[in-house]
Amino acid sequence: MVRVVGIDHLVISVGDFEKSKSFYAPLMKFLGFDVEAEYEGSMMGWANGNTLFWIAAADAEGKKHTYRKGDIGFHHYAFRLRSRADVDALQAYLEEQGATIVDPAGEYYDDYYAVFFLDPDGMKLEGMRYGERHAKAARARAARKKTAAGKRKTTKR
Repeated sequence: MVRVVGIDHLVISVGDFEKSKSFYAPLMKFLGFDVEAEYEGSMMGWANGNTLFWIAAADAEGKKHTYRKGDIGFHHYAFRLRSRADVDALQAYLEEQGATIVDPAGEYYDDYYAVFFLDPDGMKLEGMRYGERHAKAARARAARKKTAAGKRKTTKR
């Protein structure tokens, strides 16, 4: 059986390559990505050891239509971050850059903390962290259990 082991890369077509490059290059650096390759005026990609993210200039026909979330195709892309603090740091960075934040950092589902923002073409992106509160609570329960087991063991002697 064939098995996918991960998503190698995502390529987003953009309306104005240079404008998008000016947006994405510092964002990707902020997110810990390095430039993977650049094909002058047409494509640029970044990698962080696990994920590759690319932008590519839309063709002439594609440039006739602006992006609209809800059409067939790309809905949004979420960058999974290490912590809620990283989500907050991303929002602060985006605010400094003047990016459009459509939904500010907050808890959108149980233990799902995210910030949603737009790229120059209006494509929705997200920085998110899921499960941090639950993982912290599980570690605390395990530590209490270990402490209680240790106390029972010393009182039996």
